[in-house]
Amino acid sequence: MNSLYQSSIKSLPLLGHGKVRDNYAVGDDKILIVTTDRLSAFDVVMNEPIPGKGMVLNQMSDFWFEKLGHIVPNHLTGVAPESVVAPDEVEQVKGRAVVAKRLKPIMVEAVVRGYIIGSGWKDYQATGSVCGIKLPEGLQQAEKLPEPLFTPAAKADLGEHDENISFAEMESRIGAELAAKMRDVSIALYKAASEYAATKGIIIADTKFEFGLDENGVMHLMDEVLTADSSRFWPADSYKPGMSPPSFDKQFVRDYLETLTGWGKTAPAPALPADVISKTQAKYFEAIERLTGEKLKV
Repeated sequence: MNSLYQSSIKSLPLLGHGKVRDNYAVGDDKILIVTTDRLSAFDVVMNEPIPGKGMVLNQMSDFWFEKLGHIVPNHLTGVAPESVVAPDEVEQVKGRAVVAKRLKPIMVEAVVRGYIIGSGWKDYQATGSVCGIKLPEGLQQAEKLPEPLFTPAAKADLGEHDENISFAEMESRIGAELAAKMRDVSIALYKAASEYAATKGIIIADTKFEFGLDENGVMHLMDEVLTADSSRFWPADSYKPGMSPPSFDKQFVRDYLETLTGWGKTAPAPALPADVISKTQAKYFEAIERLTGEKLKV
């Protein structure tokens, strides 16, 4: 398996490095998105790769884009990534890249919560609400919500935390019509994905979607979708309310980092032990196998 911490495509102009993805221009209207094996926790990029993680994220997104394509258009072009790079760069994109439409990003993330966990649980404990939305009294940690909640967040710069905002604030930023469309599409995507995942023994506790507009103002689903990085996946067979369930993601990394007394959750990142890396890799691999029924294509 070719592990990739950072790509070095010289045949295309570099647009930028994100926490996990490296973006390159393909002409004026397309982007090559390379999903590396970098991992970020608490918005800090770790120094060690999780081998194969980028392939898992890329192939999981492709799976969901195809399955949910009837709900909203997405950024995929169908152009093979291997066809837009130099021959000696093919190994860097194989199984871990897409050629996507170049869209104008909507600078609000669409977060959908089906269960009360994470920052939503902390918010509820303090205020009885999540992002200003009043909830029934007496909910337990990780309990299923009566209906999925749409809780938007303003996108932050690299290394900063996204900021939860109210729906009214979202409307003031992007307009009422687009805000309503994003909300309705996001909830429809979450419900469809949750119903499918349930047949595979997986609960999707929450997720975030990102959208962009094409040159005609048509909204598209973009970036990644319903991956172990952008969602909380829980095994249904070990789920019970009142506790934080195990998840198919970077849980081992987060748990390890929480044990470090001298690290203030800011860069530079501490070194990750080999067993934390291998356990995290195994969780990502298990997630894609359970969801798609197929092993990772390497």
